[in-house]
Amino acid sequence: MESCNCIEPQWPADELLMKYQYISDFFIALAYFSIPLELIYFVKKSAVFPYRWVLVQFGAFIVLCGATHLINLWTFSMHSRTVAIVMTTSKVLTAVVSCATALMLVHIIPDLLSVKTRELFLKNKAAELDREMGLIRTQEETGRHVRMLTHEIRSTLDRHTILKTTLVELGRTLALEECALWMPTRTGLELQLSYTLRQQNPVGYTVPIQLPVISQVFTSNHAVKISPNCPVARLRPLAGKYMPGEVVAVRVPLLHLSNFQINDWPELSTKRYALMVLMLPSDSARQWHVHELELVEVVADQVAVALSHAAILEESMRARDLLMDQNIALDVARREAETAIRARNDFLAVMNHEMRTPMHAIIALSSLLQETELTPEQRLMVETILKSSNLLATLINDVLDLSRLEDGSLQLQLGTFNLHAVFKEVLNLIKPIASVKKLLVALNLAPDLPEYAVGDEKRLMQTLLNVVGNAVKFTKEGNISITAFVAKSESLRDSRAPEFFPVPSDSHFYLRVQVKDSGSGISPQDIPKSFTKFAQNQSIATRNSNGSGLGLAICKRFVNLMEGHIWIESEGLGKGCTAIFIVKLGIPESLNESKLSFMPKMSGPQTNFTGLKVVVMDDNGVSRSVTKGLLVHLGCDVMTVGSSEECLRVVSQEHKVVFMDVGLPGMDGYDLAIHIHQKFTRRHERPLIVALTGNTDKVTKENCMRVGMDGVILKPVSLEKMRSVLLDLLEHRVLFEAI
Repeated sequence: MESCNCIEPQWPADELLMKYQYISDFFIALAYFSIPLELIYFVKKSAVFPYRWVLVQFGAFIVLCGATHLINLWTFSMHSRTVAIVMTTSKVLTAVVSCATALMLVHIIPDLLSVKTRELFLKNKAAELDREMGLIRTQEETGRHVRMLTHEIRSTLDRHTILKTTLVELGRTLALEECALWMPTRTGLELQLSYTLRQQNPVGYTVPIQLPVISQVFTSNHAVKISPNCPVARLRPLAGKYMPGEVVAVRVPLLHLSNFQINDWPELSTKRYALMVLMLPSDSARQWHVHELELVEVVADQVAVALSHAAILEESMRARDLLMDQNIALDVARREAETAIRARNDFLAVMNHEMRTPMHAIIALSSLLQETELTPEQRLMVETILKSSNLLATLINDVLDLSRLEDGSLQLQLGTFNLHAVFKEVLNLIKPIASVKKLLVALNLAPDLPEYAVGDEKRLMQTLLNVVGNAVKFTKEGNISITAFVAKSESLRDSRAPEFFPVPSDSHFYLRVQVKDSGSGISPQDIPKSFTKFAQNQSIATRNSNGSGLGLAICKRFVNLMEGHIWIESEGLGKGCTAIFIVKLGIPESLNESKLSFMPKMSGPQTNFTGLKVVVMDDNGVSRSVTKGLLVHLGCDVMTVGSSEECLRVVSQEHKVVFMDVGLPGMDGYDLAIHIHQKFTRRHERPLIVALTGNTDKVTKENCMRVGMDGVILKPVSLEKMRSVLLDLLEHRVLFEAI
């Protein structure tokens, strides 16, 4: 035992161990107490940590741990019970807080891990946004270049300037070594080198369009990378050992006016393209980027649009030049037509005046001769002369009416008239001519045909007289029938006149007139020519050379004015024909008033013009004598003068009527009328001023009314017409005959 006790252990002494534990507890406590200070500093400085209360709890745990080690310093020596209690309490609190902290960390750590995950997600998003921003900046840069290029390309509409500008701007923007444009030839079988940027290759070089590389580019909507050694990419001479740069090619659609359809967008029906080739600098590591290829594609489309605009402009310029030439030709034709119309109107006006003057003498003298004692044979001759003269006057009217129909100045003179009397008067005019040819003329008026109607009596009579006159003219033997009735609504429509649209109404009716003859007839192919002015059917012309070729043409115009339709039916030559026309006539509002207006005037004191002082002023001696003869026969006291000055000098208050011609040399009839108004300021002292003229134009009537004339009478004038004129003048003090 003693020997064992003699061996000394090598372990440190208890005091030394205690000393080490004491020092360790002190530094542990010091460290624990410094950690809460650091946590407090962190909490004050941090505003984003979401778990501050966890930090407080962790700080309390560390403080308690530090306090435990600090209190443990007093346990290395003799200590009181109070120290043991305090030590125990500190350890219990430390255990509780440490357990609570551990449990709390179990729940907090996943959240902290998710925060880390979100942090990584946000970092990735930020990186993606940086890439997108870079792409947007690239696109903006590309868009800026596109707008700049588009502005340069579209600054002109000359196709050569457009293509040259495109190559220059692309070369400057993309820093290209070479850029070229291959255009299709006229045959479409080859591509020709038309434009280059550096002009290192001669323009005009051609390659077949069937090359695989060309077909590959033409079938793609995007820019295509091609081999630098292919035929369309050999745009520069090979020199040295430099590596050629990358080459891309893109198609350029060529729009032509032939591809533009009506009411549709242009279509590339011909599939014609040009080829644009772009080459990067040689012996460089530079490659084509996506945004650069997109820029090339957009520019190719813009070039296509600019070329189409240029083509449209060129075509518009050609069309404008053609239109200007056509306008010049039309203007020349218009001036020539106006000159021809003026010459025609002047000719018609002169012929009208010159022809009416002898007609006035013939009709007036024939009517005066008719009033004398004649044998029956002489009276028949005079009546034939008078009727023939009236037909000749009708022919003159036809020529003038046709002129006014063509220029649209002729208007219907509507009024209430006796419809039955019109047919009977036409029959009386035609019978003498028909009796010479031994033709039987029959008139059939339907029982339901109104006796009175509203319309243009003069034009209806002209139409009827022309149609019946044609029937008499082209019939050598046999008969002629005139039938008139009210057309029923179901028989109005005619497929031969699709423009004729009759509208039934209670205020009007449609008169249908049929004139059938047994004459020479008309072949069906010649029927349309019957209504052409100055055109006669050859089959008829060989049998009868009479006629002016105007009758039916004027009838058609009159019928159209009266909202009707006219046509001819014939089975052929030698089988006669039937002329049919339909016209629209009004129904008088008051039948009694219509009948009273057509009651014959009773002869009485008003028909006696004995002692009526009249002045006749006309520069034509024959016309002056004829008019004087008519007035003298009616009992008037007539004074004749040959000039306006003489008329103004001799006219006085005793004269009641002044008949004057308006077309005179020197002072014309209009100036004379103004001077007469100035000479006689009081209306009851001034004589009635009446123009007796052969001019039938509307301007003559308007000028007469403008200078204050009381009437216009057209030559020729018969005895009955002069009697009627004087009656109306003295009764109404105004008379303007329809022109």
